[in-house]
Amino acid sequence: MFRREFIRNAGIATVGGLMLPGLNSLQALPKATKYKYGVQLFTFFTTIDQDVEGTLKKIADLGYTEIESAFSRKGGYYGKTAKEFAAMLKAMGMTWKSHHVTGMPFKMPANAKPPVDANGNPITIPPIKNLQDDTDVLVKELSEAGVPYLVCASTPVKTAEEIKQSKEILRKSGEAAKKAGITLCFHNHEAEFKSVDGVTPYDEFLSISPDILKFELDLAWASKAGANPVELFKKHKGRFPLWHVKDIDASGKPCALGQGTIDFKPIFAAAKEAGLKQFFVEHDMPSDAFASLTTSKFYLDKLLG
Repeated sequence: MFRREFIRNAGIATVGGLMLPGLNSLQALPKATKYKYGVQLFTFFTTIDQDVEGTLKKIADLGYTEIESAFSRKGGYYGKTAKEFAAMLKAMGMTWKSHHVTGMPFKMPANAKPPVDANGNPITIPPIKNLQDDTDVLVKELSEAGVPYLVCASTPVKTAEEIKQSKEILRKSGEAAKKAGITLCFHNHEAEFKSVDGVTPYDEFLSISPDILKFELDLAWASKAGANPVELFKKHKGRFPLWHVKDIDASGKPCALGQGTIDFKPIFAAAKEAGLKQFFVEHDMPSDAFASLTTSKFYLDKLLG
């Protein structure tokens, strides 16, 4: 949803909101559930290209060491080749775990307004690589850079025909990725859980062999769509190595972790059943991304500590 239309979200937690009601009494989960903290760089979509290296250093200083990349206005991987970007992260003590692409060529929705940055200025977006046209190039680049996961961030699912086409693209791309030692995952929004002409996109994608397609569950959008993450983990054990740990407020907008409506404790308690290998904190279009990540890390430290 937000990735497709780049809708700006004005609701944001500030560092001053760290002391959340009841947070100090939050009981930590067992130590065995601890993971290195990751961040999806789409959190910084409107700002990172102004200072890529500086932004990454600040992220590292906050204690986030695992990176999932997204789209960049500089083109490529934030203006660099895959190998260069991986080397830059390594020099900072960080690891490039995953990269987001679209399933088919990106097209702005007919009624969508052009994307703007935090100052309201129009954003120019270079061509975004997609699985339909660029799987071989993506797999080669990420393989050479040592990136273990390639993620389809979104793909058309408005009609039964689009679902069919997207499913075939995921299948073929998953096979190509597997041959290179990369795991292809599908990342959800709300739409994939809604029936289209009697077909539910998410169920269709789940029917693809687990050997060639796994999933990155966006906890917020799945929950907002009415899906139960824990039940998904039970029904499809081991299919969810990646998560987007995102919270949403009562109005349905993304917010810092612990300031919204998602109960993360039972979700993390089911991490082993899900097959979780890495999670990434994400906040779509925050007004202050560093404040949001600071608040979110404080929450995670309490939850997982």
